[in-house]
Amino acid sequence: MILFPPAKINLGLRVIFKRNDGYHEIDSCMLAIGIHDIIEITKASDFEFVQSGIVIDGRQDDNLCVKAFQLIKLKYGIGDVRIHLIKQIPMGAGLGGGSSDATSVLLGLNELFNLNISDFDLETLAESLGSDCAFFVKAGIQLASGRGEKLEPIQSSFEGYYLKIINPGIHISTKEAYDGIVLDNSTHSVKDVISLPKEEWKDALINSFETAIFHKHPSLAMLKAEMYKEGAVYAAMSGSGSTIFGLYKVRPTLKSEYPFEKVIAL
Repeated sequence: MILFPPAKINLGLRVIFKRNDGYHEIDSCMLAIGIHDIIEITKASDFEFVQSGIVIDGRQDDNLCVKAFQLIKLKYGIGDVRIHLIKQIPMGAGLGGGSSDATSVLLGLNELFNLNISDFDLETLAESLGSDCAFFVKAGIQLASGRGEKLEPIQSSFEGYYLKIINPGIHISTKEAYDGIVLDNSTHSVKDVISLPKEEWKDALINSFETAIFHKHPSLAMLKAEMYKEGAVYAAMSGSGSTIFGLYKVRPTLKSEYPFEKVIAL
């Protein structure tokens, strides 16, 4: 079985307040995009996890794909598998690659072993692995609230637009992202702004992480400004960084200056 876990971008990301459980309350819109990792899952006599592509540091047992398998094995008593992850989505980049990989393993095991787990239960399982994992059960475009697990599919057309993605190779940890975060107490919800014409998003669709991250990494602010100069109707940092993206009506050019740079027709 071959799976293609997609990346996502955040169209707006309001961090509103810190909750009693230690998480932050957010308001965002997540959009799955045509950049993917690759996962192969096959039944095996013993569990094996193999990883290639972009190197992932850390212990194998800490990988969310392994945790996803262990979760399903414990709950449903499935047999062992071999998982091969080919990593192509940059890490620490605000693109949700690790979360997408984990959720794809849940989806793949559900199909491979004919478990007939409902989407609701898959989202619940995914939520236990990470705050934005549940989004990738259905992907598409969804509003996200709570700590990212409360989801609401919405309709928004991006036909005729191009998406330019640049990741300059800066790894930003969750802790770094939340250090110095400027909480958003405005009354303009992401849902309200998304309903406006995209040309009106520039000053209204805000990522709360940008102020602190741009102060620490000025090159990211420069990338965003360059996209507007190039003709983007909207540009922002995705998630907690460090990927910068822009929406364009005319296909933008690539300069191939960065470790990861793509243009996608939406």
